[in-house]
Amino acid sequence: MNLQNVRWGWLKMMYLYSVAIAIAFGLGILLPPDMMISVFKLPPPEPIMFGITGGADLSVGICALFALALNAPLKFAPVLFFQLTYKLLWLLFVILPILFKGELQGYGWFLLVTYLTFIVGDSIAIPFAYIFSGDEVAEVVK
Repeated sequence: MNLQNVRWGWLKMMYLYSVAIAIAFGLGILLPPDMMISVFKLPPPEPIMFGITGGADLSVGICALFALALNAPLKFAPVLFFQLTYKLLWLLFVILPILFKGELQGYGWFLLVTYLTFIVGDSIAIPFAYIFSGDEVAEVVK
């Protein structure tokens, strides 16, 4: 793989963005869920599914933090790919049907816009050729 094609700035920016948003959101769901429900005016959640969302977001944020702390953005690129896929699947299978029915609530719009920023940013940042090449490439950090 040609490492010249890696968008290093985008990659690091998406890790920073994931650290900030995913950790805050994940901790907010797991630690003070009542506050998150109040702030975002969410309907009463099903606690197990709500917790899965919080755990997944927090995990992505922690892995993004490790990518930055260990200065290993390529090694952790699959974390951004995971984030991209689960947010894209959420958009396609959850939000679009609700949107087409005209039933998207205020908090749904907020999440839609936030998730779209991740979908676009991760799509630009992820070095897909590296992830799918199967080659072991020595990490070069710019």
